[in-house]
Amino acid sequence: MNNTGVRVGYIRVSTKEQNTARQDNAFSKLELDKIFTEKISGKNRKRPQLEAMLNYIREGDILYIESLSRLGRSTKDLINIVEELEARKVQIISLKENIDTNTPSGKLMFHIFASLAEFERDTIKQRQAEGIEEAKKLGKFRGRRKIVIDEKTFEKYYNKWKIEKSITAVQARNALDLKRNTFYRRVADYERKKGIS
Repeated sequence: MNNTGVRVGYIRVSTKEQNTARQDNAFSKLELDKIFTEKISGKNRKRPQLEAMLNYIREGDILYIESLSRLGRSTKDLINIVEELEARKVQIISLKENIDTNTPSGKLMFHIFASLAEFERDTIKQRQAEGIEEAKKLGKFRGRRKIVIDEKTFEKYYNKWKIEKSITAVQARNALDLKRNTFYRRVADYERKKGIS
């Protein structure tokens, strides 16, 4: 990962009554190219400036946050955001925790996050499998309704994202109304079908 990208800051406080002075001050010495600021609770992933930042940031850029709690309030939310940024080769620097994903210790911290995420996913899958098995025994399991998206529509947004690079992965999956995991599962299926490596 190189350091020639745009230096982006993300600032968040939980309520409109709180001020961003402490975070502004922490960022004032960093000479950032762009800063996204919002006053909203971190418990909700649907944060306008967070989504704007995720749509704006590109491979090779550096994201600065004052602390990990500014990015996400819940562990699950934080892990998902960090995983998404890391997959897009965005360097993350958290000032309070002294984490930099471009350093060995920062990478270790990221891998701990990734391991926690995998553990959480496996636990959820296990609980779901046990629940389905129990429902089958009781004759109540009908299966999950599959999200139907025709191939032409999926191909259109896939090409805009992967080929034309006119939109981000976040924008593509929002347009297709797919959750993150479902979107990337569909991408893998599509690329396997088309022989794209």
